[in-house]
Amino acid sequence: MTEAMAPESDRRQRQRDGLPQGAGGRRLGAGIEEPDPALLAEGWERRFIADGQRSAEVVELYRQLGYEVRLEPIRAAEIPEGCSDCQLVFLLQFKTVYTRKRPSARDGD
Repeated sequence: MTEAMAPESDRRQRQRDGLPQGAGGRRLGAGIEEPDPALLAEGWERRFIADGQRSAEVVELYRQLGYEVRLEPIRAAEIPEGCSDCQLVFLLQFKTVYTRKRPSARDGD
C-alpha cells in the first residue's frame, strides 16, 4: 500500500510519530529503545546506540564523568526485520552504550 492509498488515520499517526514505517507497518527503530533486562538488574542504565567510530569517544567521556561504561552488541531482537544488509550493518557497526556509577559513587563514599 502506498502512502497515497493508506487510510487518513494511518498517515496522521505516522506523522505524529515522526518515524518512517518499515515492513509490516513496524516503526523503524521500534524495540531498539528496550534495554537488556539482565543488565538493568545489575544496575546498568541504557544510554543510546553508537556507531563503532564514536564508541571510544563515548567511553572516554562517560569515564571522565565518573561512570563505568559497557558497550554491548545490538541484540538481534532490536533490529528491524526485512533488510538483511541493514541487519548485518547494525550487528557489525553499532553498539548499545550502558553506564552505571562506579561502586564508590553507588555506595555513597
